[in-house]
Amino acid sequence: MEERQATQFEKTIKQAARGLRKDQTPAEKFLWKSLRLKQLDGFKFRRQQAVGRFIADFICFEKRLIIELDGAVHLSRKDRDSERDYYLKESGYTVIRFLNDEIEQNIEGVLNKIRKNLSEAVPDLPRKWTRE
Repeated sequence: MEERQATQFEKTIKQAARGLRKDQTPAEKFLWKSLRLKQLDGFKFRRQQAVGRFIADFICFEKRLIIELDGAVHLSRKDRDSERDYYLKESGYTVIRFLNDEIEQNIEGVLNKIRKNLSEAVPDLPRKWTRE
């Protein structure tokens, strides 16, 4: 019975991720233009991807790098964001956060910071670790 509940939860979170992909913020759309189709140094990113019980804004499974964009709503959710970051880091991911304003005002600086994190990330983890 527990297995069935996990499957229902997985379906629910995948549906939520699908909805978020359809309803991106302007900052998410702007950053996605630079990440999609392996445009950033050949690395594949996915957007609004379920990772365990959370949904990552952007993720590069190959380098286990998660990019989170924070708007005004995150100012009141710092505890939840800290819990989420802890879970993701314990799952072997590096999490970097940007404010929406950073994306819109300094995209080159943001992309350089992402490149730096990609170059420092640990590659080639066993296949079982590439997806949650």
